[in-house]
Amino acid sequence: MLRITRNIVIDENDVEISFVRASGPGGQNVNKLSTAAQLRYDTRRLALAPDVAARLAQLAGQRMTRDGVIVIHAQRFRTQERNRADATDRLIELLRQAAIRPTPRRATKPTLGSKQRRLESKKRRSDVKARRGRASSED
Repeated sequence: MLRITRNIVIDENDVEISFVRASGPGGQNVNKLSTAAQLRYDTRRLALAPDVAARLAQLAGQRMTRDGVIVIHAQRFRTQERNRADATDRLIELLRQAAIRPTPRRATKPTLGSKQRRLESKKRRSDVKARRGRASSED
């Protein structure tokens, strides 16, 4: 069992990990061995609150399929074990981020001082622009 938060726990048997060949440069190690881990987790097996599920879909982006399966491809390391651990860590971190409820923004009014500073800077800018005109010929 993988504990994500106090309320969210996933079974390790629900996480499918397969190994494929890694892409990119790397020579014979990449060409011969299947070290990249591809983790698949079906989020429908997890009972999530609707707001958490929506945040998870937003955070996962293209890593989540239309069926609600999260696919994480880990190929950072040269061994299967480290890539497996990296993929599971990334899944856990993704689920933890989705579980955090964002604090709502509270609208505030600008202070008197900030209003005065804004008007002063507008006045200064206006004066600079007003002096840009053609020079008057009062000589």
